[in-house]
Amino acid sequence: MNIAPQRTQPTITAERFVLRPLRKSDMGLIELYASDRRVARMTTSIPHPLPPTATEAFVIRAMAEPREEDVWAIDASASGGSEVMGLISLEHIADDQSEVGYWIAPAFWNTGLASEAVQALVQANPMGNKTMFAAVFQDNPASARVLTHCGFEYLGDAEVFCVARDASVPTWTYSLKLDPATKQP
Repeated sequence: MNIAPQRTQPTITAERFVLRPLRKSDMGLIELYASDRRVARMTTSIPHPLPPTATEAFVIRAMAEPREEDVWAIDASASGGSEVMGLISLEHIADDQSEVGYWIAPAFWNTGLASEAVQALVQANPMGNKTMFAAVFQDNPASARVLTHCGFEYLGDAEVFCVARDASVPTWTYSLKLDPATKQP
């Protein structure tokens, strides 16, 4: 079992919100949004319908030490917005590589929120990665545009299993080379 070393998960400031570590009080909004079929079908791991204890187990894992994945809430409460508008994560996959994952609540789709969140995470580069990867379902071109807008380059096609669809789904895979010393692409 390969467990990442314990590290502090920072809060990352963007123009319209902060990316902050999850807390137990986020469970209600996460469950509300994650139980939406439109959200679940665009992720690999959110089941639909959402089982009763799935959100609690997810938040507990996200808060645990040590962990393989850091998860942040996209929180605009300081400017009068919602405490949770979506989630973004970095999953440690190798010494200097991570995979970006994100979902946005439908109420905030087409607002530039995903692009701003991914860009903030890339600029902060909290794990000091040399490379970040991401994959999106081929029937979700909006997510592909988010990645290319943030500087990710297309690598190729693949396929992953989607729990909500109970099927393998074709994906596009992207990567972004980073300079961990400057924390910039």
